Amino acid sequence: MLVIKRIILVRLQRVSERTPFRYDSLILRSLRVPLNIAILVLSLFVLDALLHRFGVRQSVLNGNAMLAAKILLILAILVFVDRFVVGALHLQADRSQTLRSSRGILVGVTRGVVLALGLLMILGTLGISITPIVASLGISSLAVALALQPTLGNFFSGVQLVMDKPIRVGDFIELESGEQGFVDKIGWRSTWIRMLPNNTIIMPNSVMAESKIINYFYPSPELSVPVEVGVHYSSDLDHVERVTLEVARQVLREHEWGVSDYETFVLFHTFDSSSINLTVMLRAEEYFKRFWVKSAFVKALHKRYAEEGIVIPFPIRALNTTQEGAGPIPPGADQA
Repeated sequence: MLVIKRIILVRLQRVSERTPFRYDSLILRSLRVPLNIAILVLSLFVLDALLHRFGVRQSVLNGNAMLAAKILLILAILVFVDRFVVGALHLQADRSQTLRSSRGILVGVTRGVVLALGLLMILGTLGISITPIVASLGISSLAVALALQPTLGNFFSGVQLVMDKPIRVGDFIELESGEQGFVDKIGWRSTWIRMLPNNTIIMPNSVMAESKIINYFYPSPELSVPVEVGVHYSSDLDHVERVTLEVARQVLREHEWGVSDYETFVLFHTFDSSSINLTVMLRAEEYFKRFWVKSAFVKALHKRYAEEGIVIPFPIRALNTTQEGAGPIPPGADQA
């Protein structure tokens, strides 16, 4: 029977590999071990039938065989459910960022629930009353919950982070305390954040759930990069704007981390002490790569301003003697 089972499963597996539906292959993989157990259960039923056939009705082997068959049948169902549910979670995690970041938590919870239900079913099959056990578990769970309150708080905070999705694995975030880094893992108890110097911050999930977090990758990794520039008061501002836009568009188009289709713009906003200040708005693919885009723009703009004769002034303090000169001396002031 094992050989027949293997032949049938192999042929069905080949057929399922040619279909776009992935759950048929998952069902076949989940059935391998449970079918072996089912064959063993069938053998026990055959043994029981043979014992009845030959008149052995009060045999100890007869009763034990039936009890073992029931337990093995429950075990086969549990193994199938465990493998199918865990496999389904892995399949969905490949499509969903939310499930991918919480795969470990969900698999652990699922297996714990399946194991608990299976244990209760087996105890019921053995004739052990599970009502006192369930009541005892309720009281024990309350005591454990009180003792493990910080741990459970971190666990449910992790579930909240996964479901609410303020952060995802791979996001670049900034914590309320000022640290920045990429989210490496959202675990049962803590969230792991890899900082730019390649250090790792391990934050309890309860702290993460209650903190103010800046997510630079939400809703998308792209972000604007403002660059402050100052030009001389004698500059032709229309000419400055035209040259600055040309340089900005060229940098965004040619730089590997610039967003080429972004409509960059220039805003003049301040009459400063020695310059007229303007802001150039660029756009980078993600937060960490904005430094290289900004650096490339500053170098290109400095070179182009020099070619066009546009002056970026040093800080200047001028004395305007005409405007600030002394007026006529009031009468009697020379006698004071």
